[in-house]
Amino acid sequence: MIHFLAKRLLYAVPTLFAVSIIAFIIIQLPPGDYLTTLMADWASQGGAVEAGTVAAMRERYGLDQPVYIQYYKWMAGILLHGDFGMSFEYGRPVSELIWSRLGFSFLLAFLTLVFSWVIAVPIGILSAVRQYSIADYCATLIAFVFLALPNFVLALALMYMMSAWFGQSVGGLFSPEYIDAPWSLARFWDFLKHVWLPVFAIGTGSLAALVRIMRANLLDELRKPYVTTARAKGVSEFSLLMRYPVRIALNPLISALGWILPAAVSMEILVSVVMSLPTTGPLLLRSLLAQDMYLAGSLILLISVLTIIGTLVSDILLAIADPRIRLQ
Repeated sequence: MIHFLAKRLLYAVPTLFAVSIIAFIIIQLPPGDYLTTLMADWASQGGAVEAGTVAAMRERYGLDQPVYIQYYKWMAGILLHGDFGMSFEYGRPVSELIWSRLGFSFLLAFLTLVFSWVIAVPIGILSAVRQYSIADYCATLIAFVFLALPNFVLALALMYMMSAWFGQSVGGLFSPEYIDAPWSLARFWDFLKHVWLPVFAIGTGSLAALVRIMRANLLDELRKPYVTTARAKGVSEFSLLMRYPVRIALNPLISALGWILPAAVSMEILVSVVMSLPTTGPLLLRSLLAQDMYLAGSLILLISVLTIIGTLVSDILLAIADPRIRLQ
């Protein structure tokens, strides 16, 4: 296990280096830069900026330097000082912006994962065991409906229903009076009243996909000879189902756990924007639109790091869950 972890971490170093270069180049590809976008916004509002002011701002932000110099300074700051640079758009350190939202992003991703698994696994098992039954057809129909329905449309519909029919405050993770309040039982209860809505809106798409994956994999396992042999030896149906086929059918779902960490950063950006969630998704979208290169590059680099960590964790969990899989 230690050899496996060391080898994977060693491979991660050049991977992250390559990703950081690609991310920085991609951010630079659109014509212009942050100041070009800013000048266009000012011009659309009827403002005018002198050329000397633009040149001074370009020098201040370091945008007058070649791309490779900008990249070198950014990476040197990260590696030597843990400094991800300043956000042009917000005028604050990038690390401060990211860490202030990352906690809620991880919490929302974890709750969505729990919601999807707790519902998808039993429904997938029932759908496979009772193939072509009424329950199977209903599960299939609901799964296809949620797969076809865009999550942000579902979020808008839920927000309208909760506001118009039940008079509940919608949008965000807290009511206005609890946004900046210290944590208490009242604030926690208010959080629970709000968080279920984005969890449901985001989780339904992955839930529907997991149901179909679980059903297909379990059907494949139930037709294998070892199941027939276990039945012939008198193993009870429930014990047989849970000890062997279900355990093996869960492998694709376990491998999908590797995506939960990077999904915490980029999860359903449209849903986060529609519902005004204080997560990193809207921050990433805004940084890309404004060509805020240090903020966008740092978020993309963070997604890459979390992808590597998540994949490593899922590989280890697969080796633990399925003895047929070895880390060598």
